[in-house]
Amino acid sequence: MAKIDAVMGWKELDLGCVIRQPGSSRAFKTGDWRSQRPVVDRDKCIKCGLCWVYCPDLAMVPAEDGYYAVSLDYCKGCGICAKECPKDAITMVLEED
Repeated sequence: MAKIDAVMGWKELDLGCVIRQPGSSRAFKTGDWRSQRPVVDRDKCIKCGLCWVYCPDLAMVPAEDGYYAVSLDYCKGCGICAKECPKDAITMVLEED
C-alpha cells in the first residue's frame, strides 16, 4: 500500500476542481443522470416518513397532506427509499417509463 505523506486542503487544489460553497446544493441539480426513479403508491403509503429519513439526497419532499413526493431534480435513483419502505409503497421504474 502506498504511503500518503500529505493530504491537500481544498484551497490547495488545482483550478478546475469542483468546489462548492456550503449551502449551495440547491443550485446544483443532480438527478439528471439516474436510470431509475421512484414512484410512490399513495394507496399503500402510511405516511411514516422513512423514505425521507433514509434518502441520502433529501429528494423525498414532505407535502402538506402528509405524503412524500420525489424531487426528480435531486433524486439519483439509488432505490434506498423503496428498500426501506415498510409497506412496499415505492417502486423503482426505468427512467424511460
